[in-house]
Amino acid sequence: MTSSEWQYKTNCNVPASCQLPRGLKRVAAILSYNGKDFCGFQKQNHSPSLQEKIEKAFSYVANQKIIVSCAGRTDTGVHATHQVIHFDTSADRTEENWLKGVNRELPDSISLIWINKVSPHFHSRFSAISRSYRYIILIQRLKPVMLNHELYWRDKPLLLDEMQRACSHLLGEQDFSAFRASGCQSHSAYRNVKSANIMQLNSFIIFDITANAFLLHMVRNIMGALISVGEGKNNSMWMKLLLRSKDRTLGPATAAPNGLYLVNVEYPERYQIPDLEKGPLFIESERYDR
Repeated sequence: MTSSEWQYKTNCNVPASCQLPRGLKRVAAILSYNGKDFCGFQKQNHSPSLQEKIEKAFSYVANQKIIVSCAGRTDTGVHATHQVIHFDTSADRTEENWLKGVNRELPDSISLIWINKVSPHFHSRFSAISRSYRYIILIQRLKPVMLNHELYWRDKPLLLDEMQRACSHLLGEQDFSAFRASGCQSHSAYRNVKSANIMQLNSFIIFDITANAFLLHMVRNIMGALISVGEGKNNSMWMKLLLRSKDRTLGPATAAPNGLYLVNVEYPERYQIPDLEKGPLFIESERYDR
């Protein structure tokens, strides 16, 4: 069985106990990308996707068809500084060969930043313990020309204290149906949010959230609700009531994708996937600062 036949057969559903066919090795990689020109990570027939560009570059360097699986299928226009992928290959390349060769083939909006062989039991999606997203808002009077696809702009300040109080209602394992897009295919709306924090750095407001996994548009729908609280349209207790309602139609509009970044994916230590700095705006928002 060739590497491409194996990858087509298994796709994203390789059980942890599965052994790779002789001659194949599993490789993990971390990529960063600007999502503004893509229809999201997953390959689509109608629009350019990140997966299409990434597989093409890796296939060129491996001199064989490469099919990748990712930790999280980011939406149209969403960015990542720490997207984890894996693939199986018989190609024998050094880390330097992969890094230089793949980056030479990738467009300027995508960059390979780490790569290494991993255990055949590793899976970029199913082995993950948690994912972390960051949403960045720029507060300034006039619309920015630079980075207008990488930030969400507002011309008026937000009530950060009330937003942080609203964040406290997101913590723990709960039914997040109120923040679930209608097209979500997950069997359960229960997710475990480990942390959710708002902080301000000069003119930037940063929202960081970590959970075991996320529903379709969950972070952007939460952000839309937090902005509503920050505008004074609703108070922090409303967030709790919205969660309890389990009704997406009671929530405000989904926040724009351009301020959202996948910034970290955590795995068990045995897989030795590096924990990189959480950019952009390389800060830790473990607490709320006025």
